[in-house]
Amino acid sequence: MANGGGGGGGSSSSGGGGGGGGSSLRMSSNIHANHLSLDASSSSSSSSSSSSSSSSSPSSSSVHEPKMDALIIPVTMEVPCDSRGQRMWWAFLASSMVTFFGGLFIILLWRTLKYLWTVCCHCGGKTKEAQKINNGSSQADGTLKPVEEKEEAVAAEVGWMTSVKDWAGVMISAQTLTGRVLVVLVFALSIGALVIYFIDSSNPIESCQNFYKDFTLQIDMAFNVFFLLYFGLRFIAANDKLWFWLEVNSVVDFFTVPPVFVSVYLNRSWLGLRFLRALRLIQFSEILQFLNILKTSNSIKLVNLLSIFISTWLTAAGFIHLVENSGDPWENFQNNQALTYWECVYLLMVTMSTVGYGDVYAKTTLGRLFMVFFILGGLAMFASYVPEIIELIGNRKKYGGSYSAVSGRKHIVVCGHITLESVSNFLKDFLHKDRDDVNVEIVFLHNISPNLELEALFKRHFTQVEFYQGSVLNPHDLARVKIESADACLILANKYCADPDAEDASNIMRVISIKNYHPKIRIITQMLQYHNKAHLLNIPSWNWKEGDDAICLAELKLGFIAQSCLAQGLSTMLANLFSMRSFIKIEEDTWQKYYLEGVSNEMYTEYLSSAFVGLSFPTVCELCFVKLKLLMIAIEYKSANRESRSRKRILINPGNHLKIQEGTLGFFIASDAKEVKRAFFYCKACHDDITDPKRIKKCGCKRLIYSKTSIYKRMRRACCFDCGRSERDCSCMSGRVRANMDTLERTFPLSSVSVNDCSTSFRTFEDEQPSTLSPQKKQRNGGMRNSPSSSPKLMRHDPLLIPGNDQIDNMDSNVKKYDSTGMFHWCAPKEIEKVILTRSEAAMTVLSGHVVVCIFGDVSSALIGLRNLVMPLRASNFHYHELKHIVFVGSIEYLKREWETLHNFPKVSILPGTPLSRADLRAVNINLCDMCVILSANQNNIDDTSLQDKECILASLNIKSMQFDDSIGVLQANSQGFTPPGMDRSSPDNSPVHGMLRQPSITTGVNIPIITELVNDTNVQFLDQDDDDDPDTELYLTQPFACGTAFAVSVLDSLMSATYFNDNILTLIRTLVTGGATPELEALIAEENALRGGYSTPQTLANRDRCRVAQLALLDGPFADLGDGGCYGDLFCKALKTYNMLCFGIYRLRDAHLSTPSQCTKRYVITNPPYEFELVPTDLIFCLMQFDHNAGQSRASLSHSSHSSQSSSKKSSSVHSIPSTANRQNRPKSRESRDKQNRKEMVYR
Repeated sequence: MANGGGGGGGSSSSGGGGGGGGSSLRMSSNIHANHLSLDASSSSSSSSSSSSSSSSSPSSSSVHEPKMDALIIPVTMEVPCDSRGQRMWWAFLASSMVTFFGGLFIILLWRTLKYLWTVCCHCGGKTKEAQKINNGSSQADGTLKPVEEKEEAVAAEVGWMTSVKDWAGVMISAQTLTGRVLVVLVFALSIGALVIYFIDSSNPIESCQNFYKDFTLQIDMAFNVFFLLYFGLRFIAANDKLWFWLEVNSVVDFFTVPPVFVSVYLNRSWLGLRFLRALRLIQFSEILQFLNILKTSNSIKLVNLLSIFISTWLTAAGFIHLVENSGDPWENFQNNQALTYWECVYLLMVTMSTVGYGDVYAKTTLGRLFMVFFILGGLAMFASYVPEIIELIGNRKKYGGSYSAVSGRKHIVVCGHITLESVSNFLKDFLHKDRDDVNVEIVFLHNISPNLELEALFKRHFTQVEFYQGSVLNPHDLARVKIESADACLILANKYCADPDAEDASNIMRVISIKNYHPKIRIITQMLQYHNKAHLLNIPSWNWKEGDDAICLAELKLGFIAQSCLAQGLSTMLANLFSMRSFIKIEEDTWQKYYLEGVSNEMYTEYLSSAFVGLSFPTVCELCFVKLKLLMIAIEYKSANRESRSRKRILINPGNHLKIQEGTLGFFIASDAKEVKRAFFYCKACHDDITDPKRIKKCGCKRLIYSKTSIYKRMRRACCFDCGRSERDCSCMSGRVRANMDTLERTFPLSSVSVNDCSTSFRTFEDEQPSTLSPQKKQRNGGMRNSPSSSPKLMRHDPLLIPGNDQIDNMDSNVKKYDSTGMFHWCAPKEIEKVILTRSEAAMTVLSGHVVVCIFGDVSSALIGLRNLVMPLRASNFHYHELKHIVFVGSIEYLKREWETLHNFPKVSILPGTPLSRADLRAVNINLCDMCVILSANQNNIDDTSLQDKECILASLNIKSMQFDDSIGVLQANSQGFTPPGMDRSSPDNSPVHGMLRQPSITTGVNIPIITELVNDTNVQFLDQDDDDDPDTELYLTQPFACGTAFAVSVLDSLMSATYFNDNILTLIRTLVTGGATPELEALIAEENALRGGYSTPQTLANRDRCRVAQLALLDGPFADLGDGGCYGDLFCKALKTYNMLCFGIYRLRDAHLSTPSQCTKRYVITNPPYEFELVPTDLIFCLMQFDHNAGQSRASLSHSSHSSQSSSKKSSSVHSIPSTANRQNRPKSRESRDKQNRKEMVYR
């Protein structure tokens, strides 16, 4: 028995090699030549040892023979090195089990001992504490010192252990670079070990391998050594050792690391449970998150599902591969079958999917038992995971990529309210063929994927349009669309939302997000409410000087409507000017033919040729209209005042006192961008005798002049470098330039160009450069109109310098008549009760020539900002007596909410009631008004688009169906002892020189001038019952829009693209329609939310000197001779030369082209007719009039009318003055006496 034990020990010490050697002596003929064998020396020594042991102890061998028979199986190809058939799989498995359960036992034992120690120490501590309290007074300090030192040593020991634990935690955490590298490395090595398992799976389950000769075993050993070290770090860092021991990763290490060391020791390999390394794939999503690859929840979830599914699949396949190739232990491994690992993978897939072809199946009992349980969990996992994976893959954002910028091509980002309607309107205008080649790519960014219609629209424009799904509030999405390299970002607003303030807040947040990501990006955003524009000023990087613009739809919409109150039809004309419309040619002689010819005109900007330098604005304007077939209405003027907050100003029809500077930007009305190039290419020497404007193209001398100008500019900069000052402050500039002019002319002789023209241009260029030491230049420039020290004779149009000017006389330092900027009439705040009229009071008050505003709204309605409607009607370029009285008819609850922004404007009254009440409408004399405006604040609260405009449509039809007695107005006036102006034929205001078109009194509501605001464009068909407009007709082609009686906010969509291509267009439009709103005024309103009154100063009064829109009648007056068959071009030149009035359109009766007279009083708009266009006597001419400083002195002064065709009996508030050279000194009537007379004539609340 001792020998037997020794033999066992010897066999154990030789590690299976001895057993193998002994077997080879008996059954060497059954060993396959291809299988591995042990070293010769080891085999021989083991053989002799085995044989001696066998001969010396035969009895022992016979005693152990039954036990050995239990481990002997028929020799197969899978056990090449053990002829006895002895397997060592149990050694590999035992190493893992001992490690796992041994460690678990030690942890539990440690916890038990620690618990007992804690309980004991707790009891002992209480006893010691009681003794210390009892003996504390008798103890000396020295006796306690050893105890304290011991406690300090324990504390130091605990601190050391804690620091090691913290260090280990840092090493394995993904919060540091070292931790991330270590975690990724462990995962990569785990996948490497799994790959080695795949390679080894083609070998027998158990085989003899020499560690020093097997390369894969060496690599696997290195990997597992690293895993062991990492396991130690994890164990040290773990707070709860017990739960750490039971983790999946720990179990994987237990069953994969120890068998490798055993295989090295035994020189034998067992495939065993190495397939458990596939469970490491579960951590794949965590690794990708550590590497910042996975960022979205969907991608993380998708990778999690895939990794769990695949790891479970591969692990289960490894177990089937093990048991099927090994067989059942209780069957002496006889029922095994040869299956490759990938066949097992196939078997598990068909099993999970419940297909089960039967070509591959489990034969062993262990395999079948495992399949019974696996099919339950696998089927559940397959049925739940696979559909979810497919759904996540299918729901991947189709538009989730990133924009790739194209070299040499700009791109813009469009976000906000992205719908089929908004996108189609934007693209139709942005990509219009009338623009120059648009080499801009449009990138739409929205968090909702487009529907099929919108997707089809994107596909039709796929060469210039791309769509990406995302949000501008997400910096990652901003990076995807390359916002940092975008030329601009455009934000669209939902004009039909129920809560405008919430929509504005959303767009403001978009602006904040974009500016926070890239402060320098140019942003153009739509805003619904005017008061919300103030919030944009709070954004630090918002800078309107750098191109940032906010297009306030309420401000512009109400501004357009307000201008229609001054000149009916102007809203239609302006809306068509900044919208890109294709030319539609109609051969028939109908009103649509002339209207569409005007619709094809748009507004463009172009720099003026140097040939215009030094000429006055009217001269250049006439030359452009007559010779170049262009209509110039404004210029960008560069002020010489360096202290000005904004040196560049847009001046609309500034008059003949202003001279054109070098590089002046002109604003033109033309049908094509190519036509406007004529103003830039025009050369007097080459194009003076050309009659066909199409032949005006770039000439050769143009380049020579430009080269000379560039050399001239370099000389200017060089002389500045000599004195060390900037170009503007150079004191030596004038002398140096004069000294070098002769040399310059000799060096560059201009034989083909007039030297006088060129030198004049250069002198003008020199003169208009700002210089603090050259007052002569300032006088020649004419740009210092606001300077009190300028020459009076050069500033004859300056209101501050005209002798006897009533502005100077009326400048009362104790009275505030205008706001602090001088741009609007102002009065002290009034309580709303003081302006409320009852119906009887309104009926007793003779109102005429006023504006009636019918407003629908209640307490819960969103504010529409009536201040934007009133401000243009209270512009300071009107004299006080010219202001039209405004009467609001609507709910007093709603108007109280708006009153805070209206209480500083004069001549405003309120009639509480409803616009649907005819009694209320008759009380405000709606038949004598200049304009009736119909607005609604309830439009967006209705989901049905067809019903959104029901109130406005009903009110419009209600007014048109009303009948009036033509004597009512006169009877009411006579009852008050007062006849309305215009009804009295002896009134001096009725003089035919005024151009007043007098018609009989209005007897039917159809002739009342009305403008109705619509939300839904298709509802325009309901306004006119006698028109034949198709419901599908575009808004601008309908009769109500062409006549100026309907306005929809949708026409303002074109301003987005117009502003992008030319930000000056928006400035010009705002200057025209708002009455003079400036960024400085907006900042003031943002600060106080109200206009602030200011005392009249020369600077504020000078702001009144700006032109305004008016309508000129041709029936009589100074232009009556041209009204009957005259040419529009002759009228244009005469008005410009005589009165500095700039004509730009016609408001013509609809049936004026018919030979038979018609009773229809509807008119339509003709924009910028050609020179030879024939006029008719009933035409009204749109014109830009200069401010008349003398008109305020007397209401009896010569004036022109600004009225609509229906306003037959208007008060003098609709009369506009024409500048007169007559002596007006004998016409004294101060403003105070005039106001006093007005109060006698008319009671205004």
